[in-house]
Amino acid sequence: MGIERKNIEKKYKWSLEKMYSSQDEIDSDIKKAEKLTEDIALYKGKISESSENLLEVFRILEDASRTIEKLYVYTHMRHHEDTRINENQAESVKTEMLSTNFGVASSYIVPEIMAMSDERLNDYLNDEKMSFYKKYMEDILRDRPHTLSEKEEQILASVSEISNVSESVYDMLAYADMEFPEIEGENGEKIKIDHFNYSNLIKSRNRRVRKDAFEGEFSTYKKYKNTFASSLYGAVKSEIFYSKMRKHNSAIEASLFADNISVDVYRNLIDAVSDSIPALGKYVDIKKKVLGVDELHMYDLYVPLSEKFEYKITYKEAQEIILNALKPLGEEYLSIIRKAFDERWIDVYENEGKKGGAYSWGCYDSHPYILMSYTDDLNSLFTLIHELGHSVHSYYSRTSQPYIYSDYRIFVAEVASTTNELLLINYLLENAKEKDEKIYLLNYYLEQFRTTVHRQTMFAEFEMIAHEKAEAGNPLTADEFTEIYYGLNKKYYGDYMNVDELVGIEWARIPHFYSNFYVYKYATGFSAASALSSMILSEGKEAVDRYIEFLKSGGSEYPLDQLRRAGVDMEKKESVEKALDVFRELVEKLEKEI
Repeated sequence: MGIERKNIEKKYKWSLEKMYSSQDEIDSDIKKAEKLTEDIALYKGKISESSENLLEVFRILEDASRTIEKLYVYTHMRHHEDTRINENQAESVKTEMLSTNFGVASSYIVPEIMAMSDERLNDYLNDEKMSFYKKYMEDILRDRPHTLSEKEEQILASVSEISNVSESVYDMLAYADMEFPEIEGENGEKIKIDHFNYSNLIKSRNRRVRKDAFEGEFSTYKKYKNTFASSLYGAVKSEIFYSKMRKHNSAIEASLFADNISVDVYRNLIDAVSDSIPALGKYVDIKKKVLGVDELHMYDLYVPLSEKFEYKITYKEAQEIILNALKPLGEEYLSIIRKAFDERWIDVYENEGKKGGAYSWGCYDSHPYILMSYTDDLNSLFTLIHELGHSVHSYYSRTSQPYIYSDYRIFVAEVASTTNELLLINYLLENAKEKDEKIYLLNYYLEQFRTTVHRQTMFAEFEMIAHEKAEAGNPLTADEFTEIYYGLNKKYYGDYMNVDELVGIEWARIPHFYSNFYVYKYATGFSAASALSSMILSEGKEAVDRYIEFLKSGGSEYPLDQLRRAGVDMEKKESVEKALDVFRELVEKLEKEI
């Protein structure tokens, strides 16, 4: 049995009472949200009558969104403290209904704005009273060329349920119906492979165990290859259908449109990472040398280069390490980190019923909050500094931007968290005293880089090739998907190791392929953070000032413009190349330590 929440010291539990100190306050905001939902409905069909009407709609929209967001975040975080408490779950469901009801009541706003004449829109955009909402309006109107008639939109909305079937089929097949085999563990015990233990088995120091795990995992996926192929092809065709209906030139262009990202960014990432394959090969050669094998196989890629270096890091020690590691970001940044520690932004330890994983959340009218389960190890230290990166980003954004421009986009969401991680690894390496510790840290970081940049970029290239083939009218079967995926593994690793034939089926194992050109954001975010952290360490205050302004900009600009101001132009291949230079340098450091 784990520890009950009531037995955890108050200083290790987040201060949700700062959001709401009583049920009366919660009930008051619920009533306010319900009243605003009624108010917004009164303006349906009246937006085009006057700029005053539209201005009032925007004011109600903002007030209601802030109120409902606060309720939603609070009730869900309270539920996550102990998911066994039914009352908290009921409160969270109630706020979900509030959010849904307001969404329905306000759903007319965007279509009515889109339907206005160009003359009326120009009048509104140039009206001094509307100046605060001008960018907000322009963001809505970007979609105008890709928005259909009301009837057509209704049809597309109805079809959306069908388009989700492919992912549902994948989920049911991968997580419910598939039966994986048993293998013999390191100590001779029988272990049944599943989605959770595979990642540990493939890192086993015993080569026979990781080989059996690899073959057991992928042989099972291969048995279902035709069903997985039909499911994925359905998802690809669905994305192509929507891109055509919305008058985009391609599925990839449609996917990148929301963030105003050029397809060149996507292609530059693939080109730059492809050019860096020799450095990846050098890293693979080091693995081969350390493992002492004549030939490296795909199941050898994840095994650590050294026996796990034992890090025992208490939460108090983690706080000290983090403050030291982030010193390059300046005193203002550190003062926010201290606030997080001192003002109980963080729910630190696991308790019975607590939601697993980690996140940074909060709302515009609260400070950020972090949920995690700290366990006195290196992974917990990295999780904590990662989530603090999100929290400081949110803090700067919310305190520097008005509500409607305070949410930063997913494209830049991982930049701040990863920058923190990279500054931490730099600090730990500088202060590492033992050779094994340095090897362990270098391997830890290089694996992060390989799996986040090289591997996710390979995934991104797979998505691009598959969609292009489908858009050209070529049907995609299990054999075609496997040929594409195996070919990419040969491209990345073929000159340095044995690319086992079974790895070709791995495409069937990747759920992100149902998320429509999403994986590239992991690689671009990591690349941008790598470049930014290098600038911070080499340039000092000038780079830090640019970086802090980036954190403060929230959603007031598009992601590429924000990163450009910070010093990284993701439309230029050189920006990704700078990040890959860091990888190359660390491989050279590792080679000297081996």
